[in-house]
Amino acid sequence: MKLAEMAGIEDASSLRAVVSALDPEAPADYREVAGLLALDWKEKGCRRAGIAGGQGAGKSTLGRLIEAACREVGLRACVVGIDDFYLTRAERRTLAEGIHPLFETRGPPGTHDLALCESVMASLFEAGAVACPQFDKGRDDRAEPTTRSGPYDLVVLEGWCVGATPESRKALATPINVLESEEDPTGDFRRYANDRLRHEYRALYAQLDSIAFLAVPSLDAVRRWRLQQEEARPESQRLDGSAIARFVQHYERVTLEMLRRLPQEVDWTFRLAEDHSVAAVERSVKG
Repeated sequence: MKLAEMAGIEDASSLRAVVSALDPEAPADYREVAGLLALDWKEKGCRRAGIAGGQGAGKSTLGRLIEAACREVGLRACVVGIDDFYLTRAERRTLAEGIHPLFETRGPPGTHDLALCESVMASLFEAGAVACPQFDKGRDDRAEPTTRSGPYDLVVLEGWCVGATPESRKALATPINVLESEEDPTGDFRRYANDRLRHEYRALYAQLDSIAFLAVPSLDAVRRWRLQQEEARPESQRLDGSAIARFVQHYERVTLEMLRRLPQEVDWTFRLAEDHSVAAVERSVKG
C-alpha cells in the first residue's frame, strides 16, 4: 500500500483488509488514510480525535470514510464538523458590533460556539439521541439539527482550525494580506481571534487524544478548491472568484501558522499535492 510504505508500515495486511471494504468510488489515497487512522486510533484506545486541514482539503470526505473504516475495526465512531458549531448569523452580527466588523464572517477563531461543541461531543459517548447542529453555508446560518444515537466509542472533530495554535503578539503586529492591512489596521480582529485560540480553542483541542493534519500545498490551492466547492451550491448562493479570494484571507494567518507548526505537534501529517493526492506521510515521535 502506497501510504503504508510512506509511513514505514511493513505489514499492511490489516490495512489492506480495511481499505478493501471502503467505498470504491472514494479517492484511493483517502481510503488508505481512513484505514491508517482507524487502525491507529483503535490500537491507541483513542476516545476523541481530530482531523485538521485547510478549506477544500477533503476533511468531509475523509470523515465519512473514517466512520466506515472504524466499523471495520470494531469501533463505533461519529465524526462531527466544527463548522456546524458556527455562531448564528445574528450572534456573529452582535460579535461584529462589539468586537470587530470582520467577525460577521463565519470561520475565524471566535465565531464558533465551543461550549455547545464540547457538550455535544460529551453527549455522544452516552446512550440515547443527541441533537447535533448543522450549519447551512448557503444560507450562512444554522439549519435544523440532525439526530445521532449514542453511545459511540470514538468521537472525531474535523475542521479547518482543529489543533491551531496562537501566535506571539509580535507576529500579530504586521498585517499579512490586504484584508488585514485595510480592514484591521489596528490589529483588533487578529488579536481577538488569537486570544480565543490561546484559551477556549486550546482547552477544546487538549481533549483530543490524536490529531491528523491534511496539509494543503499552498493558499492558491485552498482558493481553487474552495471555488470548486461553490459549484455544488445553488447558483444563487455561490461566491465568485473575487469573493472567495477575500473570504480566504480571513483564514490565511491561521492556516499558514498551522502549516508551519502542526507537523511537529500532531500525530499524523498527510501532505497533499495539487491534485488532492497524498504526496507524503509524516508521523510524529509521539505517533
